[in-house]
Amino acid sequence: MSGSTTDPRQIGARRPPSKGMTLSWSDPRLRSIVWQVVIIGAVGMIGWYLVSNTSQNLAARRIATGFDFLGRVAGIPIGESLIPYDPAIHTYGRAMWIGVLNTLKVAVVGIVLATFLGTVIGVARLSKNWLLAKLTATYVEVVRDIPLLLQLLFWYVLLQNLPAPRQAFNPATGVFLSNRGIKVPLLEWDPAYWWMLAAFVLGWIGTIAWSRAAHRRQEATGIRPRVWPVGLGLMIAFPLLVWAALGSPFKPEIPVLRGFNFQGGGTVSPEYGALTLGLVLYTAAYIAEIVRSGILAVPIGQWEAAGALGLRHGTILRQIVLPQSLRVIIPPMTSQYLNLTKNSSLAVAIGYQDVVSIANTTLNQTGQAIEGIALIMVVYLTISLSISLFMNWYNARIALVER
Repeated sequence: MSGSTTDPRQIGARRPPSKGMTLSWSDPRLRSIVWQVVIIGAVGMIGWYLVSNTSQNLAARRIATGFDFLGRVAGIPIGESLIPYDPAIHTYGRAMWIGVLNTLKVAVVGIVLATFLGTVIGVARLSKNWLLAKLTATYVEVVRDIPLLLQLLFWYVLLQNLPAPRQAFNPATGVFLSNRGIKVPLLEWDPAYWWMLAAFVLGWIGTIAWSRAAHRRQEATGIRPRVWPVGLGLMIAFPLLVWAALGSPFKPEIPVLRGFNFQGGGTVSPEYGALTLGLVLYTAAYIAEIVRSGILAVPIGQWEAAGALGLRHGTILRQIVLPQSLRVIIPPMTSQYLNLTKNSSLAVAIGYQDVVSIANTTLNQTGQAIEGIALIMVVYLTISLSISLFMNWYNARIALVER
């Protein structure tokens, strides 16, 4: 016999019959369909007019249309690129792709650094240390009130005014700061490092699998096995063993001053350094306020209950408060990630060749203004949608699930 009971008011109740749509303006469903058709038709007609009018004007001025220009030799000098590029050989399409990669290099590095710095500043603003809280509050208020373009110009001029290579600052072994950029040691790539990377990925997958197994065991027995020793062994010890088994190759390339410039090593150009530094410091000020508001959104009873159990303040923040505050932090944090990516287009003001800078040069040389602007729009739309999709997936993953 079932233990469930039935509401006596629902006994014998029937679902009311659905009313069909009538051909009357008083029917809200008919009105909604008519208005949707009218709006879609109006948008379509406006789009058709703009396209046809643009095509006629371009034809009257004998301006070619299409994307065939992407296959022509570019001849655009590009100062820094992640892939090989020769302006005498490679095409406009490859030059545009280099611009996309340069934009992604700024966006990815900027998002990671701004998230870390903003989180630290946001937590520090809630510190009981009066001096630390006031310093971080001053940073947030000052940085947010100065236009981003002005900050980028400030950092660019500052890096450009560093001493010449022969008088470069040498804060650490193999690290030099000059007006040619920041020179750092670079590791010569060896095929063994690919195997190390593969071992790290396998160790990361194994760590995730062990973490899920530990979670299932905790639900079954109440005892959770330690995850960090297994993760340490799989993600660090295992790749190191693979590296040692392949001969332990290690060939650092140290920058050396030869003549009027440095040779060897890696270089962080003043343009890239100023752009990344300005975007990180500016966006971190906004992220700090988002993190602070997310922490304050967690009820004070969570702090008090955890403190009554004897947990330390840092443990409460990491294990209890921050996981709950993420549900408040993630949506506005997504907007800041999108803002950082779109603000990277200000790179043209300091000479960093991102997708906007290279597209502007391309359309000036080829006259394909509409196609160039369309490519810029597609690139930023794709990046923005990718960030939004990932953050929405992560937000849904950490959302509270009712039982």
